[in-house]
Amino acid sequence: MSELGGSEYDRLFYPFLFEGGKASIEDVLAQVRHSTIEKCHEVVALRRATLEQFGEQIVITAQAMAQSFANGATLLAFGNGGSTTDAQDLVTELLSPPFPDWSPLPAIALTNDIAVVTAVANDVGFDNVFARQVIAYGRPGDIAVGISTSGNSANVLAALEQAKKQRLQTVALTGYNGGKMMRSQAVDFCINAPSDHIPRIQEAQATVYHALIEVIYAVLKSIKEEQSGEHEIC
Repeated sequence: MSELGGSEYDRLFYPFLFEGGKASIEDVLAQVRHSTIEKCHEVVALRRATLEQFGEQIVITAQAMAQSFANGATLLAFGNGGSTTDAQDLVTELLSPPFPDWSPLPAIALTNDIAVVTAVANDVGFDNVFARQVIAYGRPGDIAVGISTSGNSANVLAALEQAKKQRLQTVALTGYNGGKMMRSQAVDFCINAPSDHIPRIQEAQATVYHALIEVIYAVLKSIKEEQSGEHEIC
């Protein structure tokens, strides 16, 4: 590939860059607009497919997570690459909720401590960077949430397996066909975004964990109201 010629990918997706100045700004904007709209259609379609296939599972999973939080659980979230930022976002939404009537919930992103991640990766192996932290932080009844677009990330699966050994509740968010996590006995709840396009998978997974959060808080509110009513009767 030459700097001026561009790659086959460049020419396919950005043909206006190689038309020798013949493309007008209106043509460029029209192509960008078309590309943006197509991406929106794709993610909406995937979100709809995820809801149709796993809508009930989302509710069941959130209900179980809410009950764990009501019993004092801490959530541990982890993933690689873009899934790292999703794990961090999930934890941020729980620690600093966007609505004033939502109380903070205890959560830790196992991706955040770069000293720990690099120490374990260097001394033990990258497959253990999350499992070692689960050993340290995880307590029976806590929640482990592993995020992987493939469903096959070795370090995420290892952490979920370790979490199961320590009697944590285990939740996986996956893409493609769910991979090994969908079939693992170590995973209590698996919600899959059925696509092979990583950007769309991650967008759908973000929708899933935000939906989980909303249901969790709705269930926690219901639990609190029931407990308040019982106290009034007493």
